[in-house]
Amino acid sequence: MISTTTTVEIDKFERQTGWAIKPEGACKYDRCIPLPRPMADAVDLHEIAGLLNMPLIHDADAGLWCLGPEAGGKALASSQAPDLELPDWRGNTFRLASLRGTKVLLVAWASW
Repeated sequence: MISTTTTVEIDKFERQTGWAIKPEGACKYDRCIPLPRPMADAVDLHEIAGLLNMPLIHDADAGLWCLGPEAGGKALASSQAPDLELPDWRGNTFRLASLRGTKVLLVAWASW
């Protein structure tokens, strides 16, 4: 989910992430994560990101916060992509690191 603040209304958080804030905690499907305190009207993205193992990224220039999907500690632990090295359309080697310092959108697709 993308937000301009780190405090988000509960209904917006629930709609955009699939997590429900209930008295027993943050719940999704048959899993509930206890929360340290009740959340009445809003969710603190810093707090919930740590509890649900979701990456939280800030773009200061754009004034945006992005809360990524829960990854179970296996993916999206940060906003740093590994250095990929692939051939470009001419057959020359292209390294992702050559774009360091710029914003990059990676799109991946698989037919399976």
